[in-house]
Amino acid sequence: MVTNSTWLHIGLGSFHRAHQAWYLHRLIARGDHRWHIAAGNIRPDAEPVVAALEAQQGRYVLETVSPQGERQYEEITAIQRLLPWQEGVQPLIDEGARPETKVIAFTVTESGYYLDTAHQLEARNPDVARDLQGGCGTIYGTITRILEQRIASGAGPVTLLCCDNVRHNGERFHDGLVQFLALMGKQPVIDWLAGNVSCPNTMVDRITPRPAADLPARVKAATGIDDQAPVMGEAFIQWVIEDNFSHGRPDLEAVGVEMVDSVIPYEEAKIRILNAAHSAIAWAGTLMGQTFIHQSTLTPAIRALAERYITDDVIPCLGEQRGIDLPRYRDVVLDRFTNPYIQDTNQRVAADGLSKIPAMITPTMIGCYQRGAVPHATAMLPALFFVFMHQWHQGLLPYEYQDGILDAAAMHALFTRPDPVADYAADRALFGELAGRDDFTALLREKIQAVYALLR
Repeated sequence: MVTNSTWLHIGLGSFHRAHQAWYLHRLIARGDHRWHIAAGNIRPDAEPVVAALEAQQGRYVLETVSPQGERQYEEITAIQRLLPWQEGVQPLIDEGARPETKVIAFTVTESGYYLDTAHQLEARNPDVARDLQGGCGTIYGTITRILEQRIASGAGPVTLLCCDNVRHNGERFHDGLVQFLALMGKQPVIDWLAGNVSCPNTMVDRITPRPAADLPARVKAATGIDDQAPVMGEAFIQWVIEDNFSHGRPDLEAVGVEMVDSVIPYEEAKIRILNAAHSAIAWAGTLMGQTFIHQSTLTPAIRALAERYITDDVIPCLGEQRGIDLPRYRDVVLDRFTNPYIQDTNQRVAADGLSKIPAMITPTMIGCYQRGAVPHATAMLPALFFVFMHQWHQGLLPYEYQDGILDAAAMHALFTRPDPVADYAADRALFGELAGRDDFTALLREKIQAVYALLR
């Protein structure tokens, strides 16, 4: 008998629909109907999209485009149950607690894990604090409620699968969840977690911009489908997962997912080379008055800055990575960023810098110092962010900066102090063990001046 298992996804955004849902759809297209996706959100900000998908029975068109402008269209059918948001997210909890739900995956952005540079849960964050009182506004509060309901109903083991750009994402989420449960005094849930839940590390990759205003018209012209919730992405796609599932999984390797013993070499290369360089290009491009990532990557000074960062600092820090040609990976990544058809915005990529610096950039600077080298190329990245935020402070950014952990009052206060660079360099949340070091502060001063010189 063919069983029908559920893959619950929390965070029904464009990236999920262009990435994980595509892989599950490819299985269905091959005739494997054993798995389908149920999906919903912790917060209500994407409900218009959810409503549009519900009206279309979960179906939507994915447009992909190569750097050469080759466009392909595919109707994705993997999302077969929509869970509209409501206060307390009970439909999401009920779905997660069903015995048919064997994988719960999530994309809640880097800042949605509320971890400091020591990978400890930021329990004082207002969102986390509310959930510690029984709320469901974070992934921790929601998963806690799901696990409690699974335990009560005897629904059985489950895999919790983080699909965000967080280093060692499965382990870090697991540790944050255990800390959250401990603060709530839920030792029975922690005990059950140890024997019934796995949290594999994953690496995900596909550039997925916010859908352009003219996307529905392009989809209609190409396919004849009147789609109110299409999504677009680049042609490139990659998914690497540690093969450690608690209660079964789809036949993911049949559709190109790389199932591995350890995801670490892949995630280190991706986070440091792709994600960090992407953000640096977005910050620099914004400061130069540019709108799109491809414009900024094609600007010689910005491309050179990104190449130096990767070549001078990242590749020596990473060393030999089994199965990964790092110089080739660098070139492929930067060429992907030049795709003019994606129309990916600097605004989208520039977001969440306060989470990206400690997660994606500071480890390379620490690694350089440990090798006895000064991270001249990498230090340009936090210098760019400092100047970027100074412009935000002055109201000069051409768009609204989005950051899940931004304390606007504290950031404005930083730029009113006598020596904001010193205070910035002393921020342990951003720079960990480098914070406050005289040599590091001097390096940041030098690079911030270099950024201003670049902009003149």
